Amino acid sequence: MNKFFKLEERGTTVSREFIAGLTTFLSMAYIIFVNPNTLGASGMDTGAVFTATILAAAVGTLIMGLYANFPVALAPGMGMNAFFAYTVVLMMGYSWQQALAGIFVSGILFIILSATGLRELIINSIPTSLKHAVGTGIGFFIAFLGFQNSGIIVNNDATLVGIGNFTDPNVLITVIGLIVTLILLVRKTPAAIFIGMIVTAVVGIFLGVVDLPTQIIAPIPSLKPTFGALFEALPSIFTAEMIPVIFSFLFVDFFDTAGTLMAVGSRAGLVNEKGHLVDGDKALLADSTATVIGSVLGTSSTTSFVESLTGVEAGGRTGLTSVFTALCFLVMLFCSGLLSVVTSAVTAPALITVGILMASSLGDIEWKNLETSIPAFVTIIMMVLGYSIAEGIASGFLLYPIMMVAARREKEIHPVMWVLSVIFLIHFVLA
Repeated sequence: MNKFFKLEERGTTVSREFIAGLTTFLSMAYIIFVNPNTLGASGMDTGAVFTATILAAAVGTLIMGLYANFPVALAPGMGMNAFFAYTVVLMMGYSWQQALAGIFVSGILFIILSATGLRELIINSIPTSLKHAVGTGIGFFIAFLGFQNSGIIVNNDATLVGIGNFTDPNVLITVIGLIVTLILLVRKTPAAIFIGMIVTAVVGIFLGVVDLPTQIIAPIPSLKPTFGALFEALPSIFTAEMIPVIFSFLFVDFFDTAGTLMAVGSRAGLVNEKGHLVDGDKALLADSTATVIGSVLGTSSTTSFVESLTGVEAGGRTGLTSVFTALCFLVMLFCSGLLSVVTSAVTAPALITVGILMASSLGDIEWKNLETSIPAFVTIIMMVLGYSIAEGIASGFLLYPIMMVAARREKEIHPVMWVLSVIFLIHFVLA
C-alpha cells in the first residue's frame, strides 16, 4: 500500500488518509440527497437516481484514487443537475433520457480532449473573463433555483418575480436552514452544507412540513428505471437546439474539473516546478470517464468536487484519501429511507450556499476591460433571466468576437472562438 499510493514519499500515513477521506465525504455528502431531489423534478425515479448518484460518486472517486493517485472525490455536480432538470427537460421539452444521452456524448468528448493535445488548445482559447463568467452565472442560477424552490421567490404577474410569504412554514425552515449553513460556512465547518440540511429537516419535522422517516436503513433502490436508458434516445439528440446543450455540459465539466484539480493539487503539493499537475492527464481522464459511467447509471455530469480541499486540509495527499471517501459513499447505499425527509425546502439552503460559493469568481472578471467584461456580463445575466446555462454561454461567446472587433483587437481572437461563435450563431438562427 505504501509503495502503490506513495504514502511515505508524500509524507502521509494510512490513518491520516482515512481522516482526510472521511472529512471530504462529510463535506460533500449533501449531494446524495440533493441530486435525486433535483433530477426527480424531470420525472426521473428518485430511488434510482439515489443509487446512481452514489455508485457514480464511488466508482468515479475510486478511479481517481487508484488510477490517478489524486486526493479528489467526484460526484454528480451541482449546476449541471439543475440545468439538466429545469432547463433541458422542463423548459426545452426534451425527455430525461435525451438529457442523459447529451451527458453521455459530452463525456465521450471530454475523454477525447483528455487523451489528446486538444485539451491545452481548448483551455488557452477561452478568455479568462468568460471562464469566470460561466462559473459565476451558474452560481447565480443555482441560488435562484434554491430561492424559487423554497418559495422565498415566487411568480408575479406584474414583475415576473416577487417575494414569497415568510409565514409559510416551508419558507421559514429554508431561512433557518440557510442562516445555520452560512454561519457554519463562515466558521469553516467542513460539513457545513450537510449539517445545514439536517437542521432544516429537523425544524421541518417539528413544524409538520417534513415527514418523519419510517426507516433509515432500507433496501437499495433498483437502478432499472435509469440504467442504460440513454441509449434508446441517443440518435435523437443531434439537433441544432441540442448542440449548445451538449457543449454546455462539456464546457462546464471540463473547466470546473481543471480548476478544481489545480486548486486541490496546489494545496496538496502535487504541482511540479513547471506549474503542471503531477499525473494531471490521468486525473482528467478519470473525471471524464466518470461522467460517461454516471450517465449510463442514470445521473447528470459526474465531476471533481472542490470540497476535496477539506480532505487535503485534513492531511490527505494521495489517492488513498479518495478510496476511503468512495467507501463512505458505498455505505450510504443502505440509507435510502432518508429520501422521504429531503424535500425542496430542505435542499434549498444547499442550493443557495453552493451558488454563493460558485459566484465568488465574479471578482476575477476584468470589469474595466469592456470588450471582455460586456460578454461576461451577458453570459451571467442570460443564464439567470433566460433560465439556461446553455443560452448564457451561447450569448456571451457570440458577443465576444463582436466586441473584440469593435475594439480593433480581432487579431487576439483565438480561431476556436471564431468557430464556436459561428456554431452559436447557427443555433440562434435555427432555434
